[in-house]
Amino acid sequence: MTSTRTAPRGATGAVALHGVTKVYGQGEHAVLALDGVSLDVAPGEFVCLVGASGCGKSTLLNLVAGLDRPTGGRIGLGEAHPGLMFQEPALFPWLTVEANVEVPLKLRGLPRDERKARIAELLRTVHLADFGRRRPHQLSGGMRQRVALARTLALDTPVLLMDEPFGALDAMTRDILHDELERIWSERRLTVLFVTHNVREAARLADRIVLLSSRPGRIIWSTRVEVPRPRRIDSPEIATIAAEVTDRLRTEVGRHGQ
Repeated sequence: MTSTRTAPRGATGAVALHGVTKVYGQGEHAVLALDGVSLDVAPGEFVCLVGASGCGKSTLLNLVAGLDRPTGGRIGLGEAHPGLMFQEPALFPWLTVEANVEVPLKLRGLPRDERKARIAELLRTVHLADFGRRRPHQLSGGMRQRVALARTLALDTPVLLMDEPFGALDAMTRDILHDELERIWSERRLTVLFVTHNVREAARLADRIVLLSSRPGRIIWSTRVEVPRPRRIDSPEIATIAAEVTDRLRTEVGRHGQ
């Protein structure tokens, strides 16, 4: 099988997967993680991937991010190299907040004065302007995730990949960060591919929810979320959508278990 990562001219999708397959191992020990996944994410679209544990959601993000290569199929990203944000902030504990955010700016070769101005702008964006001199251990979990988001935004990419970034946070902090992420997504017109186990979170954030089957991961259902923004995670409309996704997910898990 062959695989390619392409940057097609004139592509309409910010992220385009065509028949993407991923196999780990060889021979009788081979594990088929993803099987023929095709997905187009439009520029500016917020897509949430949901599915049971082990269905290949994180594998798919890693392939799009270029951290791994597909066994078969094609991945198109236009001219963008996406930023990837994980569940753990993965900040450098010996660096200040400002210095953590500065890392990708240095890698991009920005001059010092430009880096300083950009750091200040990014910290204002995530409402941490007064915390630049702090170190990660002096921050709450939610604040560390804001720093991680600012560091990802420092890549200046229009495509953001998020792998359960709020999964370890309490409900109130998660709700606040939902608002922040939605604001930044809207202001910057980002394209977001967001992995979550939380169906209410998916319904709260997404333009479109995509459900992956149990291993091997295949797209088995998707739906557009037509609830007007701003949304509340505890609203009846979000609860109704989350219930439908949960029912479909439960059916899929039950089918796989049988």
